[in-house]
Amino acid sequence: MAGVVASAPGKVLMTGGYLILERPNAGIVLSTTARFYAIVKPLYDELKSDSWAWAWTDVKLTSPQLSRESVYKLSLKNLVLQSVSSSESRNPFVEHAIQYAVAAAHATFDKNKKDELHKLLLQGLDVTILGCNDFYSYRNQSFYIGKLARCFLASNILRFLVNEFLFEIFVKDVNWVYQFSQIEARGLPLTPEALAVLPPFTSITFNAEDSNGENCKPEVAKTGLGSSAAMTTAVVSALLHYLGVVNLSFSNDQQNEKKDSADLDVVHMIAQTAHCIAQGKVGSGFDVSSAVYGSQRYVRFSPEVISSAQVAVRGAPLEDVVVDILKGNWDHERTKFSLPPLMSLLLIILSKPV
Repeated sequence: MAGVVASAPGKVLMTGGYLILERPNAGIVLSTTARFYAIVKPLYDELKSDSWAWAWTDVKLTSPQLSRESVYKLSLKNLVLQSVSSSESRNPFVEHAIQYAVAAAHATFDKNKKDELHKLLLQGLDVTILGCNDFYSYRNQSFYIGKLARCFLASNILRFLVNEFLFEIFVKDVNWVYQFSQIEARGLPLTPEALAVLPPFTSITFNAEDSNGENCKPEVAKTGLGSSAAMTTAVVSALLHYLGVVNLSFSNDQQNEKKDSADLDVVHMIAQTAHCIAQGKVGSGFDVSSAVYGSQRYVRFSPEVISSAQVAVRGAPLEDVVVDILKGNWDHERTKFSLPPLMSLLLIILSKPV
């Protein structure tokens, strides 16, 4: 089977704040142009002759921007996902997205379709995730400028080496360092138009030292556009389409409008559940809802609808849990919302409060 690519946007909550955590308070959430992408394809081109006797299948998760690759074994019986990588880094959002998407296929298919699903899963799952540059802030990190230089930022002093010459400059707002370095390396002016020529899905470097040169916990600074929700939704969407649970190949045919909406509802329920379990709490869900449906006026769902998934963490069969999730009373409210014509919002991230 051919691979599938799906994407989901980030979000900005315009109104609602903490009030949106309680029903019936509403909030206005806008989806962004920044998107997360998920690519799902078979890990192996052909099935081995003894593959039908296997109780586990292989799953590979790749994040090119972080230069990371994780390998898992997925139980075809109870859908447990077990890491077999030497790397200590884990991505619980993608891991739960995979488990709940596969469980949704098991929960909705009849016996004939389950046989096809089993055959497809035995080819393994190759999952790749990519996020737009806007999801990340490159504060206090070292990184490469193309193939010319390596940069270091400490105490607002940017040091970079080009052809064995060391340059030092003072920067007032370190959030602009990454874009500044990339643009300057290309000899471009510091303008919004120049930002657009930066390569998409640029590599992200972990900050492993503080300004004093001491080791600290490696981490990636984010811009708060809902990367985890967009990533979870993109992975769930790609997997559900790949496995045949939904068909997200939209058309302009009005007769398919209800079917398209029903498929998005399935994506929403599975993505919300996976995201909540991954973060260890049931949030308001506006970030996942906007990742699925776009900009909207939103009233949250009752947290009890995900209670069965919380029980699953303690050992309940995942397939049964997903059946309850799909049949649950999802009482959230959403009304399509958009900005006035010719109006755009530009987000500016400052290193310090104004």
